[in-house]
Amino acid sequence: MLKQTPLYSLHLELAAKMVGFAGYLMPVQYKLGIIQEHLHCRQHAGFFDISHMGQCLILGDTAADELEQLTPSILSNLKVGEQKYTVLTNHDSGVIDDIMVTRTDAGLMLIVNAACKDKDFAHLKTHLSTHCEFKELPEQALIALQGSGAARIMEKFSPKAAQLRFMHACTADINGIACHISRSGYTGEDGFEISLANQHAEALARLLLAEDEVEAIGLGARDTLRLEAGLCLYGHELNETITPVEAGLQWLIRKDTSQFLGANNILQQCQQGAEKIRVGLLVDSKIPVRDGSIITDSEDKLIGHVTSGSFSPSLGKPIAMALLNRHALESGNPLYATVRDQKIAITVTKLPFIPHRYQR
Repeated sequence: MLKQTPLYSLHLELAAKMVGFAGYLMPVQYKLGIIQEHLHCRQHAGFFDISHMGQCLILGDTAADELEQLTPSILSNLKVGEQKYTVLTNHDSGVIDDIMVTRTDAGLMLIVNAACKDKDFAHLKTHLSTHCEFKELPEQALIALQGSGAARIMEKFSPKAAQLRFMHACTADINGIACHISRSGYTGEDGFEISLANQHAEALARLLLAEDEVEAIGLGARDTLRLEAGLCLYGHELNETITPVEAGLQWLIRKDTSQFLGANNILQQCQQGAEKIRVGLLVDSKIPVRDGSIITDSEDKLIGHVTSGSFSPSLGKPIAMALLNRHALESGNPLYATVRDQKIAITVTKLPFIPHRYQR
């Protein structure tokens, strides 16, 4: 049976179209529709229910040092209130999940993907020592406020949170509701993610949605927003057979140690380059190129596949991301994606498609 977030009744009240996603009934869109929701977030502010995501704490003085053994990133130098995006790797150098890590007074707070939280939590419990206390947070909801107007709205409710820089977090009260607020998100826009007790989620949601600038945004627009921002989606650009280097995440990998799972191959790829790499694609057609579409060169040679693809509301045309053979790209030959036995011309482009507007 599919689970419900604490905001399920509110989604129905807002006439959301509900779908099954990662074991939960979630809103894929509301009355505005995906394209208008997407554009509203870019131009104003969007409210997202992301309570299906997993939240947990790793408590204790050794929390950062121990988690550092399971990721390619340096975490031990995080100061209280600082946040970092990283990945959990496996012995074969693939990615178990991509996660957000925040340093707290008592240790670390983690946010993991909904579809991965059971395996993530099991993995962490297996590898963390008895010096750490691992604590799941099923009683916590998670919501996001994203868009160019997000900071103005947050200023009304929490001036302290509105002063945060990108990838920093604090605890603050909003209308008497205790919240853990980070300046982060998954849209490429400025914004905030707010963790709070389940029983207060609807009250805070209604408070934010009462603002003229704010509209509820579903999973459909959340996906097109992150695609335009060139951000990875687990199960598409990331999985247990794709390395962080292949996924274009070299920037999060520390180069000074091999003391993390899968380090040998990952560090070798950092030095020598990976055989396949993640790229952005502009599609020379009105037909969207979807996940799984094969990509060939002018000689009909298979060189990779599309990992995510959709219509870009901001650009007014289809875009995609793909994993392609690095050496084949160097030839400069024309490339094609196959959609229903039709070859569609595509052009490799730099990511992101839309510039990020984070508050640095």
